[in-house]
Amino acid sequence: MRLFRTLLLLVTFTVTGMASAADLSAITSKEAVTALRTTLTKGAEAAVGSLGKTDGFLGNPAARIQLPEFLAQSKGMLKMVGMGGQLDQVEVSMNRAAEAAVPQAKAILQKTIQNMTVEDAKQVLGGGETAVTDFFRSKTQSDLYQQLLPIVKGKTAQVGLAQQYNALAEKGSRFGLVKAEDANLEGYVTNKALDALFLMVAEEEKAIRANPVAAGSAVLKKVFGSLK
Repeated sequence: MRLFRTLLLLVTFTVTGMASAADLSAITSKEAVTALRTTLTKGAEAAVGSLGKTDGFLGNPAARIQLPEFLAQSKGMLKMVGMGGQLDQVEVSMNRAAEAAVPQAKAILQKTIQNMTVEDAKQVLGGGETAVTDFFRSKTQSDLYQQLLPIVKGKTAQVGLAQQYNALAEKGSRFGLVKAEDANLEGYVTNKALDALFLMVAEEEKAIRANPVAAGSAVLKKVFGSLK
């Protein structure tokens, strides 16, 4: 316990240069882990609640999934030949697929939160303003991708666009006209959905770090207040 508190003190001095021994002397390892779990829980709930509903992506400029670059660059020309409506349909279907998929991330996020350890707390507590989110993403990215991908596939298949897109993009990628990460519609949408999900978690974390009192949690106030 004493070693853990000393480590917290050293990390905080390094990162902020502002903490004092009195600030952190009362923080236990249990409180540190609880603070991180609470931060992630709040972030995950806010992100899933905001994104996993109708227009959660489509109506949010920060989260809205745009057309893959090669389609966006060709949009003007395609509109001229009467394909503007189809492009709009592609964009709407991508965002609807993400909105349907994101709620399924909740179980994986909750499991990761509950499995956080004291060692995890040591790693991220004194980090930057999104250190908790960055850690969270490193632990869940792969599992979340596998969880969301089938849902995205099902939704994009309903409008019959993915197969046409993938065939076109695959040909384009052979000639370097399409980025490898953009050559599969379902994979593109899933990755963009995860980017938005963790963007929202990060925004919640930054808000908590900036004003732990407003988070309404005594342990957040105590732990993150000590790091200011």
